Amino acid sequence: MQVWLMLGAAIVCEVGGTTCLKLSEGFSRALPASGVVVLYLTSFTLLARVVQSIDIGVAYAIWAGVGTALVAGVGITFFGEAISWLRFVSLAFVVAGVVGLQLSGAIR
Repeated sequence: MQVWLMLGAAIVCEVGGTTCLKLSEGFSRALPASGVVVLYLTSFTLLARVVQSIDIGVAYAIWAGVGTALVAGVGITFFGEAISWLRFVSLAFVVAGVVGLQLSGAIR
């Protein structure tokens, strides 16, 4: 269970880092730019620990897939990005794929 919490924390850090990337305005704002570095470094450190217990393909797919879906949600909710039915369905497929990977029993 702890490995899944670490993966969740890695995802949250990746989403935070990506959000800071947007807020940094091309690395011209120091605080969000610092957030990018710290949060991505933390995310990759946690992911490196996770792949010691979970197949790397599964861990990375979950990290990237859930992160992508959450970043899309942040963009829609906080940055006014458009949502279409195709974008919504595509994100639902990403989430469904992540659930399928988790149900596949990929933990050692």
